[in-house]
Amino acid sequence: MKPSKILLGLICLILPLACDLPIFAETFYQQGGEIYDSWHISRTRSQGQDGFFQVSTEGFCPIITFESLGRNAGVTYRLGQEFLHRFPDPFERAEKIYKFVRDNVRYTHDIDRFGCPEFAQNADELVRKIEKGKAYGDCEDYAILLATMYKAAGHRSGIALIPGHAAALVHLPGYRKASVSFQLNYQPGWIWAEATGRNNPLGWCPKHAMRGNIAAYEISKIEDLTPKAGPKGEVIQIKEKETSRGRRGVPLFSSLLIMWAIPSISRVFIRGRGRKRG
Repeated sequence: MKPSKILLGLICLILPLACDLPIFAETFYQQGGEIYDSWHISRTRSQGQDGFFQVSTEGFCPIITFESLGRNAGVTYRLGQEFLHRFPDPFERAEKIYKFVRDNVRYTHDIDRFGCPEFAQNADELVRKIEKGKAYGDCEDYAILLATMYKAAGHRSGIALIPGHAAALVHLPGYRKASVSFQLNYQPGWIWAEATGRNNPLGWCPKHAMRGNIAAYEISKIEDLTPKAGPKGEVIQIKEKETSRGRRGVPLFSSLLIMWAIPSISRVFIRGRGRKRG
């Protein structure tokens, strides 16, 4: 699959070393110091055709979201459909989904929870953990879950990347509670969904995101991923550390350092709206 041509310029990538991963539903394999899932997507690397965000010099595609949509639709899709039926008003529905994720996932760094610099979780994995009362994640985990749930609940949604961070976007034209509104592909009404802080409302946006250095991908056409035979590597079990410190603050998203190029038509632009928070 060719990634959508978005505005990424020079990309400096820090390849994480092998993780000290001491159980979950998926089968994981370790190969070349990286962890792959049953779709042969690297969970410890965002870049490349087999990275969880498929980051390249041409753009990115959050392929990990397709593990919970289309033919792979599971608990997250069903949950999103429940929100769709319970809350017909799109603004209320978007707020309810946002609060569900914000209030049920505790922010923590991957290094504290998994013992490696980066480990992305797909939406279904995180929802199963919410059901068990113990869900932890960092910025890309929140973004993946929010974008997937919004898509399942009938909203247009996407993921945004800024240097050092990832967040979800939801299309809510006319929503007046957001601190700012964004324009994607010349279409206004895109709202920042930043759920890593307990007190953040839907539409709150960090100041460094409002500088305009944003790349975004709308999750429109779903690719039906098919599980693949495991790579020639070691089948491993992944267990989260129970001693996670659960620190809060600005997420690190340590595997990606982006230097931005000239704006393109897929760029997200800021449109001032409402009052600014934080």
